[in-house]
Amino acid sequence: MKKLLLILVAGTASLALALALLAPTLLGFSITQLGNAVNIATGMGAKLACSGHFVSGFTPARNLEDLASYSPANRLLDLQYDEQTKRVTASLLGMGTTSARYRPGLGCTLDIGDTSALDQIRISQLPETEGEWPRGNGASHIDSALQQQLDALLADDNVAGMQTRALLVVQDGRLVAESYAEGITAQTPLLGWSMGKSLTAMMVGRLEQLGQVPTAAAPLFDEWKQDARAHITLEDMLHMSSGLDFDETYAPGSDATRMLFNSHSASAVALGSLALYQPGEHFSYSSGTTNLLARWITDQRGGTPQDGIDFFRNEILRPLGMQHTVFEPDPSGIFVGSSYIYASARDWARLGLLMLDRGQWQGEQLLDPEWVQRAHTPNQSNNAPAYGYQFWLNSGTKELAAGDELRFPQLPVDAYFMLGNRKQVVMISPSTNTVMVRLGWSAGSYPTGENFARLLPAVEKTAISAESAAR
Repeated sequence: MKKLLLILVAGTASLALALALLAPTLLGFSITQLGNAVNIATGMGAKLACSGHFVSGFTPARNLEDLASYSPANRLLDLQYDEQTKRVTASLLGMGTTSARYRPGLGCTLDIGDTSALDQIRISQLPETEGEWPRGNGASHIDSALQQQLDALLADDNVAGMQTRALLVVQDGRLVAESYAEGITAQTPLLGWSMGKSLTAMMVGRLEQLGQVPTAAAPLFDEWKQDARAHITLEDMLHMSSGLDFDETYAPGSDATRMLFNSHSASAVALGSLALYQPGEHFSYSSGTTNLLARWITDQRGGTPQDGIDFFRNEILRPLGMQHTVFEPDPSGIFVGSSYIYASARDWARLGLLMLDRGQWQGEQLLDPEWVQRAHTPNQSNNAPAYGYQFWLNSGTKELAAGDELRFPQLPVDAYFMLGNRKQVVMISPSTNTVMVRLGWSAGSYPTGENFARLLPAVEKTAISAESAAR
């Protein structure tokens, strides 16, 4: 037995040494970051595999392929699925083990620290809705020609290896075409990654419409009262111009990876970030900033995880009839607003339509039209104005003039976007009265501008009428 143990230990040590030697070239990280890399791999593996399986209904094989698209090292993960406890455990060559657990209505959360707050949350039932989309799920307005075009586009995407999983077009408030890859349906919740940032901003907008955004110029968090961060405003946060020193690079040991895959509280990582720039002056894309917004939203509603969950379900999901959406919290019970929302293509389109219709939904004003306008108006930073309230803008100029340098030159100047990793897109185009959704898992580039332009109505796509510019 002792000899066998020595052999096993030697074998594990050899594997670890081989992994360390391969790390810089094959696996993409330095030997000095091996420990962090193992933690990230197992954290990411457990979290995404758990959500992929229990939320999206994916097979273990598909989950592993999705994970491997981020790093070849993820192919070495051992993923164990426990159907009884709704838990996935990930280990990597005996050097680390992490697990994540699924809870109905909450999705999957990593087992890091005390997660008892999650077990105490009660999920309210959402009423079933009937009728045509967007009120219900009827789809009797499908345009046959556009549907054929969309089906062909999705097929071409996937022959090219782009892994498009859902395409959907809303024109003049109607669902006119939708296409899904094999194994995906109109009810399948799909990960939006950073499109969750736009939803988090919309939750702030809903608070404002309800009169629950404080008007006093007080620090956003008590921890910031005694230093330069006391001057950071809510608008600075929405514009990603808080000035906080947050490392958004996705590498072992960075702020972003620790926040998403190794922390009990995602927002606590950015809460401790120091001031690097004057608030409002410098745009710096930061998932940490969005998770601070999620924390702030919960604070305004009472401060408990139940308060945050109830607000989201009662003020967003319920009125919009979003039956196939899951917004996942971190182990402390606060939404991971930067990244972890799973929603069907139809539900993503509902969010886009709410913005397109200037915050009005089925006769109710959920968002102030003035807030919606601000949400897709360029910011005042000195380096990247083409970003609104957690929405990417096609143009960074307020005049919305033709001839601007556009993010997507093929698309309308006034278009703005929810964008997420792996080329998730919700486009809102006021001048063409269109919403488009693309969900998938593209490790490389995706021709968003070219493909979406083919699906737009036959209008001048780079000109904006006075009417649309005022919307």
